[in-house]
Amino acid sequence: MRYRQRVAKTRTLVAALTRRGPHRVLRGDLAFAGLPGAVYTPEAGFNLPGVAFGHDWLTGVGRYSGLLEHLASWGIVAAAPDTERGLAPSALHLAFDLGTALDIAAGVRLGPGKISVHHDKLGVVGHGFGGSAAVFAAAGMKVKPKAVAAIFPTVTSPPAEQPAASLRVPGVVFSAPGVAKALRSNAIELWKSWDAATLRIVNKAQPNGLAEGRRLGTAFGLGSPDRKTQKAVRALLTGYLLYALGGDKTYRDFADPDVQLPRTVALEDDAVPVTPEEKFVALLKG
Repeated sequence: MRYRQRVAKTRTLVAALTRRGPHRVLRGDLAFAGLPGAVYTPEAGFNLPGVAFGHDWLTGVGRYSGLLEHLASWGIVAAAPDTERGLAPSALHLAFDLGTALDIAAGVRLGPGKISVHHDKLGVVGHGFGGSAAVFAAAGMKVKPKAVAAIFPTVTSPPAEQPAASLRVPGVVFSAPGVAKALRSNAIELWKSWDAATLRIVNKAQPNGLAEGRRLGTAFGLGSPDRKTQKAVRALLTGYLLYALGGDKTYRDFADPDVQLPRTVALEDDAVPVTPEEKFVALLKG
């Protein structure tokens, strides 16, 4: 009976988190602090959790406004640098900018002076290329973030598996069914390298569908927006951050690797990925 009640409660939470939260959202410009990008905050609140968000390849932060507004509506400040948008971006440079964005969010009184971020409630999040950059960012910070989320991360050079192996920070890696052998994905490899990470395979997800609206990368075969993917990731990510950063025990299951959440599926037993080196060589060959 307790198990059924727990499952029912988690389903109710996930359903609620697919909708916007109770806070009115404000949008600001990181350029006021010398970094191109945007910051989304709830209208008011002190000692809030905050994240820096890294974008995917050829995808500006404007393509994630729905996701970032969603986090802010649930009381999470989200700062997103709009850098490294060229054809050959550097994961290390974006990682540095993620650290800078997090410093800005935590060190500056935001909005009309009614918003602040707690230094012990900081996290790093990223999608695709930005997901791997988030791992680099966390590994390179002197003061480690409290949690990290890599959403459908992709292969970078150097590989993000190297810093992931050194991370002791809790994290979550979002993947999609059947991507274990996909050339661009390194989600399974990251999870296996990162002892403190939980893997969430989002049911029927399109890894490139998280970005909103038309994007330049569509011409390079990166896919189109997918509403189901966006709604599922928003709910699962928000619940994870509310617990991992905010300490809200209501959402404890979102960080429990032994709990299979709604909108997720189990890892296939035969999901054996090719090595990062094999994937990178294949990408170079086109």
